[in-house]
Amino acid sequence: MSTTAKPYHIGRKISRIRELKDMKQEALAQALGTNQQAISAMENSENIDEEKLKEVAKALGVSVEAIKNFSEESIINYFNNIYDNGVFNTGNYCNFNPLDKVIELYERLVQVEKDKNEYLEKLLKGK
Repeated sequence: MSTTAKPYHIGRKISRIRELKDMKQEALAQALGTNQQAISAMENSENIDEEKLKEVAKALGVSVEAIKNFSEESIINYFNNIYDNGVFNTGNYCNFNPLDKVIELYERLVQVEKDKNEYLEKLLKGK
C-alpha cells in the first residue's frame, strides 16, 4: 500500500487552488449553486467530468488548464521568482550612498550657520 499522492488527483488540485485563493468550501459551493458536502465529495474525487470542471474553474477564477496543470512545485517556483526578481522588494537595498547623504546634510548645516553669522554681523554693524 502506497502513501504517496497520485500525481493527477483533480479534486486535490481544486482543493489546493481554493485554499490558495483563501476561499472556503461554502463559498465555492455557493458560487456553484450546491452545498458544502458536494464540494467536499468533489475534492475527494480523483476525476471530475469536463463540464463540472469548467464550472469550478470559472468559480475559482482560473482556467481549466490551470487546474489540470497545477502543482505545488510550480507555485513555489512562481513565488520564488517573484521574490528573487525584486517584485516584492520592500526597500532593503539602498539606491544611494548613505555617506553622501550625511556629507550633503553636513554641508547644508554649515551653510545655514554661515548665513546666520552673516545676518548677525549685519545686525551688529547696523547699531
